[in-house]
Amino acid sequence: MDVRIGIQNSPRELAFETSHSAAEVEEAVGAALAGQSALLKLTDDKGTVYVVPAPALAYVEIGSEESRRVGFVA
Repeated sequence: MDVRIGIQNSPRELAFETSHSAAEVEEAVGAALAGQSALLKLTDDKGTVYVVPAPALAYVEIGSEESRRVGFVA
């Protein structure tokens, strides 16, 4: 699944693919925004860990869990 995280006062966004489900990502984001966790911590498919302070979150875009199609459609 694709995840895109916007960070306040930063022109770039974090974009990566993760094996976590949409519900797991949404739960982690909700906990960070509710103040239950000071950090949003997610891991991508390659094992890289992304840690973002909760007050710096501008937006989090959670993509679909479908795999991408490769090739041409007639």
